[in-house]
Amino acid sequence: MVDNNFSFKVDCTDNYARRGKILTPRGAIDTPSFMPVGTQGTVKATFIEDLIQSGTQIILANTYHLMLRPGINTLDHFNGLHNFMNCLLPILTDSGGFQIMSLSKLTKIDREKGAIFNSHIDGKKFILSPEKSIKVQKSINSDIMMVLDECPKLSKNKKSIEESLSLSTEWAKRSKDEFGKNNRKALFGIIQGGMFNDLRLKSLHELQKIGFDGYALGGLAVGEKQLQMFSVIDKLKKELPKNKPRYLMGVGTPSDILGAVKRGVDMFDCVLPTRSGRTGLAFTWEGRLNIRNAKYKYDRTPLNRNNKFRNLNLYSKSYLNHLFKTNEILASMILTLHNLNFYQELMKKIRENIENGTFNLLHNKYINQI
Repeated sequence: MVDNNFSFKVDCTDNYARRGKILTPRGAIDTPSFMPVGTQGTVKATFIEDLIQSGTQIILANTYHLMLRPGINTLDHFNGLHNFMNCLLPILTDSGGFQIMSLSKLTKIDREKGAIFNSHIDGKKFILSPEKSIKVQKSINSDIMMVLDECPKLSKNKKSIEESLSLSTEWAKRSKDEFGKNNRKALFGIIQGGMFNDLRLKSLHELQKIGFDGYALGGLAVGEKQLQMFSVIDKLKKELPKNKPRYLMGVGTPSDILGAVKRGVDMFDCVLPTRSGRTGLAFTWEGRLNIRNAKYKYDRTPLNRNNKFRNLNLYSKSYLNHLFKTNEILASMILTLHNLNFYQELMKKIRENIENGTFNLLHNKYINQI
């Protein structure tokens, strides 16, 4: 473990695109950065060692799911998730706010108590308050924690979004109070406000009054069009603190990432590379391809002949097509590793191009291709 307090520094910029570095007690994170999603203490179908070899420097885990399984007692017994899952990388934890939306049929909101869930596993009732969310994240021993918020569904009802924002702001304050002062760990605030620019600015300014180590954009990638998402970021990019990391939650496609980096975003997470890998969708520099397609039945070429990571360039599209058609587990493993490696290659190219002042060339070449 590296003996560092949490810190962030922007090393160089190319217009709004930023090249920086986050320091944590568990190591450095080069930004812009992509975090593979390990919701339940594992990035599906991969070993931590493979993630590290792919260039991954931080992963994401989820407070709601880890609270239920394995539970706080087990996490405390192992002194955190890093030891439990043998993870040498820094970990960021979502707060459970997304599950308030995704499991809305099993959830009720009480302003004082928090989110009242009926477990999706056994129906048992439990309450996730802002304070409880932070306590669970401390048991996970995550390096970057998130405030508990209400992540609203895409809506044109400004009044309901404003009410949700008021709740999230109150919960952010309570989360910060529970987190306390800790220079070694970080707590990020989450900017809400739906598609309403004035509410987004209001959210940011209220969070800045509370004071956080980083600022996330939540409530996006929930059904809006890409240009709508970019428009929200455009309205905030001049207002966001320059000396704090900016995290776009739950995003996204390679194209989403390129567009958001252009607008000053530093951090990303998404299940897309792993979920797509399990269903036969591969991300390549030539575009996406569905390896299940019959046209690959006799294709001797690999997904990327230059990708020597885990010797993935030795597997033909024909062989992968066969593995998926026969429902072999190896199919998911190979394609998941390929996709995760592609995402980390993308982030490396983005960082290099920002350093060289050529990011716009990279953006324009691939924004509509990948």
